[in-house]
Amino acid sequence: MVALILVLLQLVPLPPAIWQALPHRDLVSASIALGEAQPWRPWSMTPGATGNAASSMIVPIAALALVAGLKQSERSRLTTILFALVIGSALIGLMQFSGMRFFNPLINATPGEVSGNLANRNHFALLMAIGCLLAPAWAFRDGRRAQWRGLLAIGMILLFALTILASGSRAGMLLGVLAIAIGILLALRPLQRELRHTPRWVLPALLVAVVATISTFVFISVASNRAVSIDRAVTIEGDQDMRVRALPTVVSMVKTYFPAGSGFGGFDPIFRIHEPFNLLKLTYFNHAHNDFLEIILDGGLPALLLLMAAMAWWVAASVRAWRASGADNILPRLGSAIILLVFVASVFDYPARTPIIMAILVVAAAWLARGTVTPTQSALPDAGQSL
Repeated sequence: MVALILVLLQLVPLPPAIWQALPHRDLVSASIALGEAQPWRPWSMTPGATGNAASSMIVPIAALALVAGLKQSERSRLTTILFALVIGSALIGLMQFSGMRFFNPLINATPGEVSGNLANRNHFALLMAIGCLLAPAWAFRDGRRAQWRGLLAIGMILLFALTILASGSRAGMLLGVLAIAIGILLALRPLQRELRHTPRWVLPALLVAVVATISTFVFISVASNRAVSIDRAVTIEGDQDMRVRALPTVVSMVKTYFPAGSGFGGFDPIFRIHEPFNLLKLTYFNHAHNDFLEIILDGGLPALLLLMAAMAWWVAASVRAWRASGADNILPRLGSAIILLVFVASVFDYPARTPIIMAILVVAAAWLARGTVTPTQSALPDAGQSL
């Protein structure tokens, strides 16, 4: 809600004396004919784009209202719903990888790209990595025994890992490895509970077998020339990547418009003002591909403070969630891990600006917030205490 208020504040008209004092507004001032009075203008240099950014906030607000209104039994089924969503997206991605065309008029996707039901291969890879976290959480939800769900979860993690390789996303490989590692941590305590009557070597052997199986299939994918992500990582040089080439310009823009910012949603026209000749090409650079920098560019110091407050809450809540014990604590940890993946992906791209990731991020934050609430303690003493 605070983020929405900040975006709306950028649309409030300001007196000329105030908005002209904001950084780099001389370009806007020069658009008025000589001798004419300057009109009142909003804080944002691109009010139309900022209005569009404000309207996009309906997605996280609606998701928050939905999660807040769910019953406890309904909340427990969210993992199944999201897990099914990721599986469906993976199947669409595999169809695209096989050469089948998937046309969605609502998605501005690149023909021939493996991106599932998203428009960007990196966002798709992030969704697959989130699936690697959802799989163990779904299998051990509410402290239940995994049984057949455990085998299905392992199979889905393998599917998601291979789909990431097929997507061609280089950042997705990092997200996939990180997600599988955290997924093992999520499943560790439930597995210890299920295998408590077995010899100690069973759990390590099981984990080694899972990792070895995934590694074997990844090796087969590479050997059969199906690991597009690895191919792109090897063949594309760093100085050819537009993100790397544009980074100095983006950093310079952040310094130019700080501390007021240029306005949410207006990266494209603002970048064209500062775009050097050596970066000109037939396609346009739609985002900074580093959401942390773009947030500071758009919102200036207020956005930076809000971002720092959100990250501070995530760190504090995550520490509490991972330190807590109990069979029902897997969802707060899952929420913490999903937010971490989005943070990491935001260093290379802009995943939190897509509706699907927006909604999942809200659900993850709700799960994590649940782990920060101290349950009401009973007036009776604990089992180890005397009356």
